[in-house]
Amino acid sequence: MSVQVIVAMAENGVIGRDGGLPWHLPDDMQHFQRTTMGHPVISGRKNYQSIPERFRPLKGRSNVVITHDRDYRAEGALVVHSLEQAITEARRVNEDLFIIGGGQIYAEAFLQDIVDRIFLTVVHAEVDGDVYFPELGDAWQVVEEQFHPADVRHEHAFTFKTLERAPRDRTFSDPNGPTTK
Repeated sequence: MSVQVIVAMAENGVIGRDGGLPWHLPDDMQHFQRTTMGHPVISGRKNYQSIPERFRPLKGRSNVVITHDRDYRAEGALVVHSLEQAITEARRVNEDLFIIGGGQIYAEAFLQDIVDRIFLTVVHAEVDGDVYFPELGDAWQVVEEQFHPADVRHEHAFTFKTLERAPRDRTFSDPNGPTTK
């Protein structure tokens, strides 16, 4: 039962520009598809609409779209109005789900401290953009990574990373005795 995030992010934190991705990385798109296939995906309305229409809804995955617009409809996707509702609905399909963006949805998930794993593609470039991934802090540790060099099909080098929550320090101070773990 895990809430997972999948995102591609430039070294300067950019994840989007003008309603789309600021790069074209076919192997990252294949990684996204392989990783999320068979799992529910949760996205905000803007992020969902940034997916080319011919790919919406994402095939092989239950698509859940979050929006404040009560009149919004997305054929083939379930439309909800909060992250909590999205997670509840996604879990009816599969306990393991993916949050796929955008920036506001990522920020809310981290603020609520509900994310268990992050599939992060670090794009080795600094690009202009208008949507950023939230700062992660030191609560995460890399458990797997794989570098991909720039090549004819990929303008930028990138690294696939899997991050898991670092063990939380359960140290506390007892007023009646020494600090314990």
